Amino acid sequence: MSEREFRFVHGEDDNLRLDVYLVDQVRDLTRAQIQDHIEQGLVTVNERTRKSGTRLRPGDVVVIKVRDFEPPSLDPEPIPLLIIYQDEDVAVIDKPSGLVVHPGAGVHSGTLINALLHHFPEVRRVGAPERPGLVHRLDKETSGVMVVARTERAYSDLQRQFKYRVVQKTYLGLARGRPDEEGRINWPIGRHVKDGQRFSIKTRKPKEAKTCFRVLEQFNDFALLEIKPLTGRTHQIRVHLAAAGHPLYGDRLYGPMRAKGFELRVFLHAQRLGFIHPVRMEWVEFFSPLPLELDTILDKLRASAVRPPET
Repeated sequence: MSEREFRFVHGEDDNLRLDVYLVDQVRDLTRAQIQDHIEQGLVTVNERTRKSGTRLRPGDVVVIKVRDFEPPSLDPEPIPLLIIYQDEDVAVIDKPSGLVVHPGAGVHSGTLINALLHHFPEVRRVGAPERPGLVHRLDKETSGVMVVARTERAYSDLQRQFKYRVVQKTYLGLARGRPDEEGRINWPIGRHVKDGQRFSIKTRKPKEAKTCFRVLEQFNDFALLEIKPLTGRTHQIRVHLAAAGHPLYGDRLYGPMRAKGFELRVFLHAQRLGFIHPVRMEWVEFFSPLPLELDTILDKLRASAVRPPET
């Protein structure tokens, strides 16, 4: 196992956790991997080992000896997939809510990657070894359309299309309150200054983020939105709408707590995905209908006498 050493001098911000600070500094490690490095004594602050929760002060010198992890062993698993379209170059999947896209901290199996290796064994040789075939992702609770590359040629071209914003993504989301009929949110976002699991418009390292939306239906306390993210930051839609005062229904991470006793996912669905086919070079679009559990909420709202539980 190879080892690399990085040295950082903490800036002006006070009271930031050591592990959260290193997540932003060492981008190719997850927070769990950084915490593992800290536990093994591979991280020092002013030449002394510290715990993950150590609060940094301006001027602290942080050194981490990064051990390069071997790619995880990925096994094919016969997980059912709803395949919207497939050819020799790409596969388009309708991802269900609750399915994690790739292995990560605490998740080693039962992911979309494991399912892809069963249905499309050739993706193992495409793209990054730890995330074969993936050119984008959806959050665990978000359902809807995803495209997967089955060849290296398709992988490279789709990566380029995502980078240069050729790909068009349309989501449906149920937002709290009464937003404007249409709007565009341009607030940069980045990792939360204190909570490494969340993202925020108040961050030390903001990145450009743009989200367009329009109201499709307005109910008493909620609005059904058509949402088009122009950039692809992690949790972008959820962060932007929450910061605008309209968090998504069922979002426990960025919205108010739900009423007790209700177990419901975030109301966010990737309804449509359009891109240039990486080999045929023609525009293609794919559609996913709203899942039953979300459609049922809308039916109740439309009945007007029944309102969803408070989120």
